[in-house]
Amino acid sequence: MKVDTLKQRLNRDRPMTTITIRMPEDVIADLKHLAPLLGFSGYQPLARAYIGQGLRADLERLEADTLSALIASLKRQGVSDDVLHKALGEATQR
Repeated sequence: MKVDTLKQRLNRDRPMTTITIRMPEDVIADLKHLAPLLGFSGYQPLARAYIGQGLRADLERLEADTLSALIASLKRQGVSDDVLHKALGEATQR
């Protein structure tokens, strides 16, 4: 995930929207039980944290898949491994 995107995600003043989601009662009970034990003020912030963790993991995985596909395509186009390593090094030096 890009640093700027991560900084925005850590901003507590981000705009919020209300949603309605149906969840099994036992899941809500478990969230309510775990939230204070994990330092959350309630079950909803814990649920948001779990959703955020899964979202970040999937975004990272998909970005990595896209990068792998790009590298494979560049190799098929004749770009050498040395050039690819140099370009990746420059891109990650930010």
